[in-house]
Amino acid sequence: MKVKKQIAALVMTGVLAAGGVPAFAAAAPDGYTDAQTTPEAQNGVYAQWQEQWETLKNDWTQVSLSPGADQTQMNFAWYSTTRNVAFRVATDKEMSQSVQQVTVQGTEGPKDKTDTQYYSCKATASNLTPGTYYYQIGDGEPVAFEVQDSSDGFSFIYVGDPQIGSSNELKGTDTAEFYAAQSASVCNDSFNWNNTLEKAVAQAPDASFVLSAGDQIQTNAKKAPNKDATNSEIEYAGYLCPEVLDSLPVATTVGNHDADNPNYTYHFNTANNSELGSNGIVGGDYYYTYGNALFIMLNTQDTNVAEHKQFIEQAVAACPDAKWRIVTLHQDIYGSAEHSNEPEITNLRYQLVPYFEENDIDVVLTGHDHAYSRSQILKGGVKTTEYTDDAFDEMLEKDMDAGENPETRFIAPENIIPTTTEPAEQAYLQYLDAVMDKEAVEETDGSVAVNPEGILYMTANSSSGSKYYDLVPRMQSYIANRWQEDVPTYSVIDIDEDSFTINTYRTDTDEKIDDTFTIVKNEQEEVELPFTDVSKDAWYYDAVAQAYQDKLFLGTSTTTFSPEKNMSRAMFVQVLYNMNGQPKVEGTLPFTDVKKSDWYYDAVLWAYQNKVTAGVSDTKFAPMHDVTREQTAVLLEKYTAANGKDTSARGDLSRYSDADSISTWAKDAVSWAVANKIMVGTDTGKLLPGSNASRAQAAQIMVSYRNTVQ
Repeated sequence: MKVKKQIAALVMTGVLAAGGVPAFAAAAPDGYTDAQTTPEAQNGVYAQWQEQWETLKNDWTQVSLSPGADQTQMNFAWYSTTRNVAFRVATDKEMSQSVQQVTVQGTEGPKDKTDTQYYSCKATASNLTPGTYYYQIGDGEPVAFEVQDSSDGFSFIYVGDPQIGSSNELKGTDTAEFYAAQSASVCNDSFNWNNTLEKAVAQAPDASFVLSAGDQIQTNAKKAPNKDATNSEIEYAGYLCPEVLDSLPVATTVGNHDADNPNYTYHFNTANNSELGSNGIVGGDYYYTYGNALFIMLNTQDTNVAEHKQFIEQAVAACPDAKWRIVTLHQDIYGSAEHSNEPEITNLRYQLVPYFEENDIDVVLTGHDHAYSRSQILKGGVKTTEYTDDAFDEMLEKDMDAGENPETRFIAPENIIPTTTEPAEQAYLQYLDAVMDKEAVEETDGSVAVNPEGILYMTANSSSGSKYYDLVPRMQSYIANRWQEDVPTYSVIDIDEDSFTINTYRTDTDEKIDDTFTIVKNEQEEVELPFTDVSKDAWYYDAVAQAYQDKLFLGTSTTTFSPEKNMSRAMFVQVLYNMNGQPKVEGTLPFTDVKKSDWYYDAVLWAYQNKVTAGVSDTKFAPMHDVTREQTAVLLEKYTAANGKDTSARGDLSRYSDADSISTWAKDAVSWAVANKIMVGTDTGKLLPGSNASRAQAAQIMVSYRNTVQ
C-alpha cells in the first residue's frame, strides 16, 4: 500500500510541476501512448515510477474490490501465501468499531517461479449503509472505502480495454528479452492506467464504481511463454497497482485476453455468478443492482447465445423493480473501428440484439475496439444476408492495409473503392452495406432521447493507451458519433430516477470528446379511451391511444373509433392539420366539392395553400375518397417538406415482394417512409401500397411519424 501511495504522489507532483495539464505529445506511430511523453511523467516522475515498479511488479497479493449483489454489499478478492486469512470491516481506522470479522479459507491458486504457493481468497462485506468503512486483511494496514448514497441517483466510471501489457510488441517467448519487454510495457501501461483513473475520479469524485468492458490484461495462456498462465500475473500487478483501486470497486467484464485461464476468477469476486454463459474457465454471466439500475454482465467469450438469453431473462425476473437495464459485454457489436465489421462480431450482434430488445434493455456498454463510438438509438437490426464468421477476412485486411511504413493515422485507408469490378470486392462492399443497419435507426431530438423504443450502444476507447485501433473508413449508418486521436479516454455516467447521462473525456486535456447524451424515461399516464371498439389487446391500441391523447384523431362518435373503417382524404388531411397546430387560414378553394360549412374545410385549405395536397382535378378534391397506403406516404413527405425538413432518406424497397406494385409517382415517398420506419411491411413481407389505409393503420403511421421524423 505504501508503495502505491508513493507512486500516486509522484504522478501528482509531475502534473503540478508540468504546469497544469497540457496536451500529449504526438502519438507514437505504433498505436500506443508512450508514458514518458506525457506531462504527468515529466520532472523525473516516470523514472521514479520505474524504480518503484521493480518492487511492485512481483506483488501478486494486491486486493481488488468489486460491486456486491447490491449497494449494501462490497466484494473483495486477493492472493495470500497462507490458506487462512483474517478479514475485518469496521467504521473506524483503528478497527475498533467492528462491522464484520471472518477467517477466509482460500482455495489453491497458482505458484510463482520460486514455487511459492498462492491461495485465492474472497470475502463479501454486507449490510453496508452510506458512509466510510475500513477493511483489513491479516495484519495489513486498514484501507478506507466509501459506500455512496444512491437514493437520489449515482455515478460510475466506464472504461474500455486497460489491456495492461499490450504495448509490448514482442511475442511470448521464454527469453530474458521478452520478460524485460513485458515488464517495461506493463510499467508504461499501468502508469497511463493510473493517470486515467486519477483523472476520472477527479471528474467524478462520488463515483460508486468503475465498469470495465473487458481485457484487463494482455497475455493469455495461449500466447504466454510455454503457455504458462502465470506469466500474466505481472500484468495483473500493473492493473491493480493504482491507489484508486484500493478503495473503488470495479465491475469487470471478461474479454478475449482474460478468458483462457483461471487467473481472472482468482483476482475478481463477482456477484450472482452463473454457470450460464460460462466457457468452463472464467465463470459465466453475472449481475448486480445499484440504485434503480440492473447491470447484466455477459461473458460472450462463450458464444452459447441461448444461455445468455436465459440468463438475461433470469436477471430481469429477479429484479423487476429496476428502472434501468444495462448490459455489458466485451465485443463491440455496434462499434466503428477495426473489429466492428468482422463477420464474427456482426453475427454475434444479430444473435443477441433480439434478446436485448425483448427484455427492454436500455443501454449496452462494450469495448474490444480500442476506439470510441456512440450509436444512434437502434431497434430492429436484422441480418439480411448470410455469411460465415471467417468470411471477408482477406477483404477486410486489404481494405484497411496502411502499407509497410504507415504514418500515424486515426481512420483506416479505404483501399477497396465503390466502383470496383472485382467480384470478391463487390461482395465485400455489399456485406458492409448490409450491416450498416440503416433501418434500425430511431430518430432522437439531438443529444436527448425521450422514452426511446430502441437501445443505445456504447463502445469505449482504450483507457490505458496500451493499444489503439483506427476507425473504419466508412462510418456506419448506425453511428451517431465516433472518435480516435490515440489518447486514453473514460466516460462518466450519471443515473437518476428519470435519466441516464453519459459524458466522455480525453485524459490529456480533460475535454469532452463528444456531446453529452441523455436518455430520459418518463412514466406516461395510461390514457383511458372512450371507444368501446378499441380493445387493449388490439395491435393498434397504443397508436390509437397516443393519437387520441395528442389530439390528432377524434372518434367517429363519442364512443367509437371505427378502427377498421377506411381513412378518407378529408380525414387524413384533417389529421395533418391537427398535427400542425391548426393554424388560422384565409382564402378560397377551387374545389366545388368542399364547402365552407364542411368540418374539414380549414384543413383542406391549409393543405392546398401549403402544397401538401392537390385535388384529383382542377375543381374536385374528392374528400370522401379512401386514401391508400402509398398516398399517405406522399402526403406525409409533402407535409415534411412544407415544414422545411429533409426528405432525402431512402429505404430499401427490394426487401418487399410487392415493391413493383408501388406507383411510379409514389415510389420516392414510399422509400422515404420506409427509411424513416413510418411504413413497415406485413408479416408476409409486403407493403400493400395500393391498399386502402384503415383508421387504425393511419393512427399507427401518424404516431410512427411523430416518433421518428417530427
